[in-house]
Amino acid sequence: MSILNNIVKIKTPKKRLGRGIGSGKGKTSGRGVKGQKSRSGVSIKSFEGGQMPLYRRLPKRGFNPIRKNNIAKINLNQLQNFVDSGRIELSDLINLEILKKKRIINKSFSKYKILGSGNLNSKINIEADFSSVSAKDKIEKAGGILKIKNLK
Repeated sequence: MSILNNIVKIKTPKKRLGRGIGSGKGKTSGRGVKGQKSRSGVSIKSFEGGQMPLYRRLPKRGFNPIRKNNIAKINLNQLQNFVDSGRIELSDLINLEILKKKRIINKSFSKYKILGSGNLNSKINIEADFSSVSAKDKIEKAGGILKIKNLK
């Protein structure tokens, strides 16, 4: 017995449509008689028989709005860590430009908000776009000054 007899065809040849009545796929080429699906150039790919299609049932994703609010968030414990490590000096006014220069905030951010998580032991002067109430209380309790920019 030769090896060639044991080879199984992996790829079956394409069924040739419309090649006579004896081929089994002649005349209407397996499309039935009349109707939308029998015509050429018609595709009803996402139609589910009147049921709400899958692409409309799923939530929308991936849209990036034109006016995206690019706001960085910094907690008080992070600021305290930067002061302790020497990345931020107490004599400086901490604002967006300094935070970008020291590479604490990414350049892509246009505003930043101070959040009140953690404790602040140092007396620091901060100029921010936004602030939480707890952050403002903790900064003032430590003896620092928080200035909120006027937004227009």
